[in-house]
Amino acid sequence: MLRFLQGGGMGKDYNGSPKLHLLTESKKTRITWILGVMGLCTVFYLLGAWQNTTTPSNLTNTNLGVCNSAAPKVSSSSVSLDFEAHHAVGGNETFKEGNTAFKPCDMKYSEYTPCQDPFRSRKYNREKLIYRERHCPANNELLKCLIPAPPGYKNPFPWPRSREYAWFANVPHRELTIEKAVQNWIQVEGDKFRFPGGGTMFPRGADAYIDDINRLIPLTDGSIRTAIDTGCGVASWGAYLLKRNILTISFAPRDTHEAQVQFALERGVPAMIGVMSSERMPYPARSFDMAHCSRCLIPWKDYDGVYLMEVDRVLRPGGYWILSGPPINWQRYHRGWERTPEDLKGEQDAIEDVAKRLCWKKVIQKGDLAIWQKPTNHIHCVKSRRVYKVPHICKDDNPDAAWYKKMETCITPLPEVNDINNVAGGSLENWPKRLTAIPPRISSGSLPGITAENFNEDTKLWNDRVSNYKRLNGRLAQGRYRNIMDMNAGLGGFAAALVNDPVWVMNVVPLDAKQNTLGAIYERGLIGTYQNWCEAFSTYPRTYDMIHSSGVFSMYQDRCDITDILLEMDRILRPEGMVIFRDVVDVLVKVKSLTDGMRWESQIMDHESGPFNQEKILVAVKNYWTGKAEEGSNS
Repeated sequence: MLRFLQGGGMGKDYNGSPKLHLLTESKKTRITWILGVMGLCTVFYLLGAWQNTTTPSNLTNTNLGVCNSAAPKVSSSSVSLDFEAHHAVGGNETFKEGNTAFKPCDMKYSEYTPCQDPFRSRKYNREKLIYRERHCPANNELLKCLIPAPPGYKNPFPWPRSREYAWFANVPHRELTIEKAVQNWIQVEGDKFRFPGGGTMFPRGADAYIDDINRLIPLTDGSIRTAIDTGCGVASWGAYLLKRNILTISFAPRDTHEAQVQFALERGVPAMIGVMSSERMPYPARSFDMAHCSRCLIPWKDYDGVYLMEVDRVLRPGGYWILSGPPINWQRYHRGWERTPEDLKGEQDAIEDVAKRLCWKKVIQKGDLAIWQKPTNHIHCVKSRRVYKVPHICKDDNPDAAWYKKMETCITPLPEVNDINNVAGGSLENWPKRLTAIPPRISSGSLPGITAENFNEDTKLWNDRVSNYKRLNGRLAQGRYRNIMDMNAGLGGFAAALVNDPVWVMNVVPLDAKQNTLGAIYERGLIGTYQNWCEAFSTYPRTYDMIHSSGVFSMYQDRCDITDILLEMDRILRPEGMVIFRDVVDVLVKVKSLTDGMRWESQIMDHESGPFNQEKILVAVKNYWTGKAEEGSNS
């Protein structure tokens, strides 16, 4: 053996044991083989992963524009990552049943709003309209079926045409066309509704009415970006503010004006079902630059002025409240309103008194409009409590709390300032700089653990992710979607990345989120609301074109049955609408096992960073289908 090794040209320098040398060479050979095999395995694994994550053409070019055809089939076999054989599915018992096929509900549920159900509301107190507040069904009352679209349902008109037109078949209600015929709210033209833009107090149209307001306060310099319209009708005020870069939430109850919020959303205008009653509106303090009431029938002077105090809570420092309709300009209209001058003057005097006690300044009253302005800080207001004993300054330490939180007859305190010229809570940039400026709630340290650097990184992250979403589905980039919801909005980065597209985003901050970021979202010039996803959302069926769900099901899988969350998403999603889920793979496998039984087509894809990230993306499309009037109950 020694001669063999020497013959190999190695013996000349070898002075050690021949046995030890042989063992060393053998180990080197084995290591070389092992490394070679590992290298080949890695190459082939990466090649296979790359092939499986290539975006399929049938998803990118999904044909979602044809309303009377089934939604396109998204083949999961060509791109779906097969994790089911390798990951245990634990947790909620619902998922152990496999692909449950959910049946359609009876057609009587076509416009079902679970937490504002007119039949359930009859059990509640009618005082202060409490019966029109949120009253959600108990777990044993939840529907386990799919809410059907009405026969003949069509995809809404694209924006901006949807501002003027909606399909009659989608919202088959003529009540407003009769009740408001002389006020130019809405008209029926063949198989369509037309919205001329009129309103009870703006018969010349919303555009002319807004121009009247613009002559009194600045609407076009970017200082006013977010607004709320209480008692919104069909939301023409909000619809026509959009072209002035003002984003308005239209807020109205499900009441005798049948489907007014439904009409607003069908038009592509942000709206929610809600009522000024005993509970706070579901928005944080200092959210809106402007609030509006045009004959909204809210009794502002009653209950010690508590409704004006709630408007004061959600108005930003320096924000405006606009009132038209009774009692403003009562000298001209009292006969038409069928009220005495004394009654109307008394009402206006009472409103003026409450506003003064809130430290508001009356900017102007001209014609049919009266405008007040909230102070930019409370230095003088605190001192004025020596004169005005009521209302007092609230002692509540969380003015942003607004989920089933009772209104209080007190003034929500503004953050303290050292100088009378300072804006409480921090001043905001004008729009559009406001979108990317650091929100004051972050720069002041009011959101522990979130820094300016975190904010900028989050903005860049969501710009990249939304670019990827647009590659996954070209319809998002082409304006196919208008009404979009982000179920777990974080800092609003997803919505911010879409700000130049013809969409609007309802940014939802769940009650179970680690941080209450909704105030910072409003400080960016975006809109949103609070929500507990174990309950239904305050909207009509089929009101959103797209839903984005990032981490929602990991958050809620141990809190409630996520089958109910998925059924709620199906209720509010339009036929042929899209859902993008982001979550860990085990959770997405559970979700997909349910959506496969909901007439959705879906597929799981890799994270943008590649196959080694445990977070994946599930893209789903809801198939087009409608109910039939003669269907029996399957609920």
